[in-house]
Amino acid sequence: MSDASTGTIRTNVPARLDRLPWSRWHWMIVIGLGTVWILDGLEVTIVGNLSGAISKPGSGLSISQSQITGLAAALYVAGACVGALFFGWLTDRLGRKKLFLITLAVYLAATALTALAFNSWWFFLFRFLTGMGIGGEYAAINSAIDELIPARHRGRIDLIINGTFWAGAAVGALLTVPLLNGLPVNVGWRVAFGLGVVLGLVILLVRRHVPESPRWLFIHGRGDEAEQLVTGVEREVERETGKDLAEADQTITIRQRKSIGFLTIAHTLFARYPRRAILGFSLFIGQAFLYNAITFGFAQILETFFKVPSGKTGYYFAVIALGNLAGPLLLGKLFDTVGRRIMIAGTYILSGLLLLGTALLFNAGVLNGTTMTACWCVVLFFASCGASAAYLTVSEIFPMETRALAIAFFYALGTAAGGITGPLIFSKLVSTGKVGDTVLAFVVGALVMIAGGIVAAFLGINAERKSLEDIATPLSAEDAGDDVPRQRTGSSTDLPSGAAPA
Repeated sequence: MSDASTGTIRTNVPARLDRLPWSRWHWMIVIGLGTVWILDGLEVTIVGNLSGAISKPGSGLSISQSQITGLAAALYVAGACVGALFFGWLTDRLGRKKLFLITLAVYLAATALTALAFNSWWFFLFRFLTGMGIGGEYAAINSAIDELIPARHRGRIDLIINGTFWAGAAVGALLTVPLLNGLPVNVGWRVAFGLGVVLGLVILLVRRHVPESPRWLFIHGRGDEAEQLVTGVEREVERETGKDLAEADQTITIRQRKSIGFLTIAHTLFARYPRRAILGFSLFIGQAFLYNAITFGFAQILETFFKVPSGKTGYYFAVIALGNLAGPLLLGKLFDTVGRRIMIAGTYILSGLLLLGTALLFNAGVLNGTTMTACWCVVLFFASCGASAAYLTVSEIFPMETRALAIAFFYALGTAAGGITGPLIFSKLVSTGKVGDTVLAFVVGALVMIAGGIVAAFLGINAERKSLEDIATPLSAEDAGDDVPRQRTGSSTDLPSGAAPA
């Protein structure tokens, strides 16, 4: 696919978006787009906590618990990787809004079919397709959020939105309790998936009102639409606050293009920003291994080693889900104040060390179901911040034209390594019923997470409170001939462009 130029414009749209005060319009963005992680949390938790029930005789499926937590989980993640790459490419080409509607529709259809599955292989197929929808959501949603949220709030909002995965996880965990205990074994798990469809339909109704990214519009030859959209938002904010907005005097020159060639994108990610590419891969694979070491075998560990009934594991999972949600809520602001590098490295390394400590206590036999859950809760309080920051990082450190595909690529590559191999390895280790094997799963997840934190300490980017265009110069701006694209209107003095390509 070749690049197609359509003209050159100078615009102050990015500066106008970044200087907006927080408003009801931003809340609409957060609610309309951020709720996707609630769906993902609901999905993963339902499958994990229902694995025991689905594997029982009479459930309607001839499937074992280890197949659900291993093969089905790996297929879900594999689908997410494929969906992220395919829909991520389309997101950069066709726009954010089209794709965050399409990917949600894919999720809804696949989840509904999962609830109707009457054969184990159909169940596996629909889990793969559900993962495709969720993976596509990650690329479309994260790119849109970061392009619409002001720079001074971007880190905190991105972390909190990603952290809402655990709000869905808590809801899913609590829902499985009455569904397992109050409905027939062949009905409860189907109703659980059906509830995911209902939630998805509600989100679809809200999401219709979320606009296209103005940054995507002006780069792709639709500058007038970007101007009209931002002007409308400014008027809405002025009416809400009762104050006139200050002038935004930073501009950027853009050579508009209908599309960006795939080779151009690939060259940008790996030839121009190789250190950032290593950073993105390390963060994603680290969090994928740590989370898979704990969450995919969570119910199985409680049932096998602590004799917790399958119908009660949802209560335990709700506790660690709340710990995960609390991390971004309480620490998210620090990623915009203390800084990205120190907070990302710190949360990765600390969560890994805490998981190693949990492994030692588990191996010593001093834990029970409650204290084990408490340990996991503390580990994931910090890990949740780090994992959310991985999505933030790859979304903001690469040029605008590559953003969605960059998210998709690093999510797919890191998750393929940690999210496909992780469930397969960890489910085998846990299913042996041997304490030493489960300890090994924890140690592997912890060490890979720590390694990701060490990489972040050396290669992290101080992107806090900076405009996206200052963190990574848009490719279209470079093609327009601007060595330093962000300029003051009426001034010959160039502004510093932020972090240099690494």
